[in-house]
Amino acid sequence: MCADDNGGMSSSDDEVSGGETEEVHGNVPMRGEDQELKDRLLEKYGSQITSLKLEFSKKKKKGKLPREARQTLLEWWNVHIKWPYPTEADKISLAELTGLDQKQINNWFINQRKRHWKKSSENVQLAIMNGYSAQFFSND
Repeated sequence: MCADDNGGMSSSDDEVSGGETEEVHGNVPMRGEDQELKDRLLEKYGSQITSLKLEFSKKKKKGKLPREARQTLLEWWNVHIKWPYPTEADKISLAELTGLDQKQINNWFINQRKRHWKKSSENVQLAIMNGYSAQFFSND
């Protein structure tokens, strides 16, 4: 380090490159002090950064529900196959039984109906006769 014309300190790298290093980050050249700080931080925390990068880069595992919870939902589904739209009370009960939250219960039933249930006019008529709410007749 040596004194510059303004009374401050500069490194020999600063003098050669006009205060900038060759390394560029986001099209903005990195100053010498910034590069030195980056190097020190990488030296001190490099292994932790590497392990965090690996952890974050791993693909997220598909979020499967616990086996017992799926079994409980399937049991309800099979009993109510003609009209598999649980009431709010049913959802609360299923959430308590399975340990899932109501959003998970809702999503499971939406997906299950889309994948495994065909709405028939017979089922709709049966639902009307049993007094189900009209809100259940809209498509998911």
